[in-house]
Amino acid sequence: MPPTLLALDLSTAHGSIAVVRGDDVLFRSSFQSERSHNAQVFAPLREALAAAGNELTGIVIGNGPGSYTGVRIAIAAAQGIALSRDIWCVGWSSLTAPDLDAPASYPVIGDARRQSFYLARVESGRLLPDLEIVSAEAARERVGEGMNWFTFDAKPPLDLPALRSARPDAVHLAKIVQSLSADELATLIAQPLIPHYLAEAFITLPKRPAHSPTP
Repeated sequence: MPPTLLALDLSTAHGSIAVVRGDDVLFRSSFQSERSHNAQVFAPLREALAAAGNELTGIVIGNGPGSYTGVRIAIAAAQGIALSRDIWCVGWSSLTAPDLDAPASYPVIGDARRQSFYLARVESGRLLPDLEIVSAEAARERVGEGMNWFTFDAKPPLDLPALRSARPDAVHLAKIVQSLSADELATLIAQPLIPHYLAEAFITLPKRPAHSPTP
């Protein structure tokens, strides 16, 4: 019997949850949420677990790039389920799983905040490692080269008219991971489950008081 996979993507305002076994989609749900995935994800997640029953093999998380909070909620939920059921849990790029027909390879543009944009490329269900962070001017120039660019942002970056807007799809995520070889899956399982950071995390340290108290 093919593995039964639970897939979950909360990297955008459009949440997506699915349970997939081979070619069969046992459960599928989506919802729209700007900043409250934690309030909306658990009801469909309970339904997904009920659909999977006792045959759940593993969990796939869309790890972004995208909403840091959404991805962290997905990771926390998945790790709790995986621990309680003694199953594996892996992350896979949300950019590889558009909810519309896409060619095997395509470029992606997205807002990286602070007047910068990321440029990436997907090849056969895999995000290539050479993701770039560029200025608005460079992004406009690159996108204008005529390729069929995708974006997973709710609003097309820079108001570029030729972009194809997509949202991550949990069914697609599950099917990509279930197609991996045993060796590829084992390597993925061994990796830490973390969000896809576009830049190093910035940590604010507490300021040292101007005058230390007298002991």
